[in-house]
Amino acid sequence: MSMFGALNRFISRLDSDSPVQRSTVSHGAFGFQVLRNKNQQIPIEPWYDFVIGINGRQVDDPDPNLFATEVRNCAGSTVTLTLWNAKGSRLRDMHIPVPTPSPTLGITLQWTPLATTDDVWHVLDIIPDSPADSAGLLPYGDYIIGTPEGIVHGESGLGELVEDYLSRPLRLYVYNHEYAVTRLVTITPSRSWGGSGALGCVLGFGALHRLPAPLTEPPAAPGETLFETARLSGDVARPLASSPSQPPPSSYPPVQPSDLLIPASMTIPPPLPTSPAPQRHGRKVRHVASPNRAFDEYFKEGEEKSREEDFVPTAKAAPPPPPPKLGVATHLPVPPPSAGEPKQTKSPDPELDDEEDMEHEDATVK
Repeated sequence: MSMFGALNRFISRLDSDSPVQRSTVSHGAFGFQVLRNKNQQIPIEPWYDFVIGINGRQVDDPDPNLFATEVRNCAGSTVTLTLWNAKGSRLRDMHIPVPTPSPTLGITLQWTPLATTDDVWHVLDIIPDSPADSAGLLPYGDYIIGTPEGIVHGESGLGELVEDYLSRPLRLYVYNHEYAVTRLVTITPSRSWGGSGALGCVLGFGALHRLPAPLTEPPAAPGETLFETARLSGDVARPLASSPSQPPPSSYPPVQPSDLLIPASMTIPPPLPTSPAPQRHGRKVRHVASPNRAFDEYFKEGEEKSREEDFVPTAKAAPPPPPPKLGVATHLPVPPPSAGEPKQTKSPDPELDDEEDMEHEDATVK
């Protein structure tokens, strides 16, 4: 397993331009913090880089003379520095040539614990028209790493500094993670700006808000469009349609027919013939033309069947005549009288018949 691990580490070093590995140094360790870099040829970042080793040996003595002596002993050759970076807690080795006439590196160092880089405040939310908004702080991308006014230590250190500078300009060192730049921001804390807090922003502090590793490809600067301005390395700028340098359409070379894509000829089979459905119980033959028509005929047949079962008269059948009205004489056939009996006629009105019977009975009694 050790052989495969060494092989993987070797391949990862070949893939990267500079060997960078995750830090295994505890935050209780010390190192020489780079305060100033006068040699522009050395890619060392002040404040973020710490020298924790030289020529493969860990620096554990705060005496700067021993460090300078080791550098002078490498005059005419190169010195190897092991650097710890606060952005993502990364370790890397750097080989720096040491000149012979003046064997110096041109950097200013200070013996400092690595834990000082933990005192950073992550800018989260910013309230509009607040002092933080007026100062130009950017949400979620800015980190307050210090101030030239003094040393800020601990979570409450920034709050105490802000209280001391109420209604006065305060300078802060702000690092932006998206653009990988450090700038000096001047902000004026105030309690009377119309909102809560003296700065008007939400700050995060702790292990979840440490400085992250830098982005490999920073986004475009403010005011630029990322997708329109980004081009490939081999892409050639094309003139705009309204550019006068563009030739007229007639000057373009003619396109050969062989260069065009000709679709394959596809033969569409003829539709299958539809046979009429068999007749059932005297129903009409249904020709299915569309799904909607099939559903309409199906429901129509069901409606007709329901009417037949419920004896609902159709519009074609004539309705029965209404019953005769009261008091209207109707010509009904009267059977002929039998022999020896007087001919009697009765009115169709039952009330008149009752009156005649009563008169006949009275006549009999008399």
